[in-house]
Amino acid sequence: MTTPISDMHEGHTVRGRYDTQPTVPLPPGERILRGAESWHSAAALAEGRDGHAVLLVDTYPGVDLPALTAQIAAALPDWTIVDVESAALPVAEVEQLIAPNLTDDRVFGVMSHFTLSDFYDADRLDALAATIAEKTVVVGWGAALLRGRISGEPVTVLVDMARWEIQLRQRAGATNWRADNAGEDNLRKYKRGFFVEWRVADRHKRSLFDVVDFVLDGNAIAPAEPHPDSPDAGMITGTAFRAALENAASRPFRVVPFFDPGVWGGQWMKNLIGLDPSKDNYAWCFDCVPEENSLLLEGEGGVVEIPALDLVFSRPVELLGAKTFSRFGAEFPIRFDFLDTMDGGNLSLQVHPLTDYIQNTFGMHYTQDESYYMLDAADDAVVYLGTKEGIDREEMLRDLATAQDGEHPFPAEKYVNSFPARKHDHFAIPAGTVHCSGANSMVLEISATPFIFTFKLWDWGRVGLDGIPRPVHLDHGARNIQWDRDTSWVERNLVGQVETVRVDGDVIEESTGLHELEFIETRRHWFTEAADHDTEGTVNVLNLVEGDEVRVVSPTGAFDPFTVHYAETFIVPASVGEYRIERTEHSRSARFATVKAYVRGSRTSDN
Repeated sequence: MTTPISDMHEGHTVRGRYDTQPTVPLPPGERILRGAESWHSAAALAEGRDGHAVLLVDTYPGVDLPALTAQIAAALPDWTIVDVESAALPVAEVEQLIAPNLTDDRVFGVMSHFTLSDFYDADRLDALAATIAEKTVVVGWGAALLRGRISGEPVTVLVDMARWEIQLRQRAGATNWRADNAGEDNLRKYKRGFFVEWRVADRHKRSLFDVVDFVLDGNAIAPAEPHPDSPDAGMITGTAFRAALENAASRPFRVVPFFDPGVWGGQWMKNLIGLDPSKDNYAWCFDCVPEENSLLLEGEGGVVEIPALDLVFSRPVELLGAKTFSRFGAEFPIRFDFLDTMDGGNLSLQVHPLTDYIQNTFGMHYTQDESYYMLDAADDAVVYLGTKEGIDREEMLRDLATAQDGEHPFPAEKYVNSFPARKHDHFAIPAGTVHCSGANSMVLEISATPFIFTFKLWDWGRVGLDGIPRPVHLDHGARNIQWDRDTSWVERNLVGQVETVRVDGDVIEESTGLHELEFIETRRHWFTEAADHDTEGTVNVLNLVEGDEVRVVSPTGAFDPFTVHYAETFIVPASVGEYRIERTEHSRSARFATVKAYVRGSRTSDN
């Protein structure tokens, strides 16, 4: 049984003030447009631009085009609406084109390097452009492909959308772009997005950031009959969009977390954060995965939701730092998320691919090294990590294969080490290491970002929430298991690797020990009043793992104080430099601790 969640100060946990809707401010005075006013403003700008009244409304794949088109038509009844996707290649040709990237696997494909123009017929685009007259709205994924094909300077509107919202819609029956796959397995829909559509869409929208005139919240584009209390989708100017991202890259911020149930999910997050009590469990919280998370831009009139990736794409050097950007490009390499098994079950026994394997097999340039930081743990909590000494590897693989029939459980304890897990323990898990968290743990997973490349070896005989057996990839897994990661090696390298780095008054800085094969460094700071930090030119990702409330302040007043509550993950951009984390006047805790992650070799002091 787990300990009831009670009080948070002095080392205990409480149902706290975890903010599920953190915001980033728009520039002062920027107003969010809604409803017909949005389209009237865009139309007025187009009509005043050299007499060429043309709107190019470019959408991220997943936006509800019928609902969007209906809203535009209602607001601009005397304008002609044209579907740019009528110039796209036939669906069958697109699917033939991307088939090598999708493969026959249910989960894994190969990273695509297509551009959106590959999915369009250039002659048909030219012919469509020739028909565009004044007072025309061109709608769809690729509307901006007409820039340069029509005279004048059309007004461009980007209708953007977070990947998590796309996934929710796909689970409810939405299709991939122009595909007839409403009833297809959700994992296959996700695969098509992850490996093809979202890669193409991100390349395309990045080219628009400097020229877009307006940005519309595609997450809020609802069908014809939305909930009566739901506000109309918000629209902001391109100037406000760019200024908000510039501001976010110069101060601490949080992305919008999302929570999802799972077959092994637990009750800790539900109780602590106050999530929907009608749900059976929550397994995951993605609290810092910019590929999937959102940013809420707040201004006069509410909030507008945009993908957090827009910040990574638009301000990579300021956010990541020059060294990290030169190594990873415009990609956020560090991921923080929660794995909740309190009163739940074991995670699947798994292994992640080696770098060479993920590059050659899937086209991803770095792999999912990771670690488990125990935010909380019951007395019986364990982490499965590495193989036992002296085992017969072929016998283990045979037993894993036999277990897939559902009638012969895999004897995990025979082959895999299990280590007791206590609150604030940190287990390193470099790629190639067999591992999983056991039941009755609350894991803060600190890892590299390629988060779908998990090869399940054994799933304890379970099926998914959809009733379909969860995918197991023994062939991939067998090619990546590092059999020398046995008991003694794991004990020497992956367990209990805490070293004191510095003691300064009430501040104790510790290295909590990711393995030398992993590119992430982690530091834990214990303090009672305040602890000083410096990004040293690289992005910092932190979580308040002990204590109720702190704030992040700038010694020079470069940004407003930023409040953080227990278990919240926050990002400090590389451009911030020096910052201090201190208790607030509302704090009741006697002691605080943060865990900080950054990319090794990326700091100015590493020169």
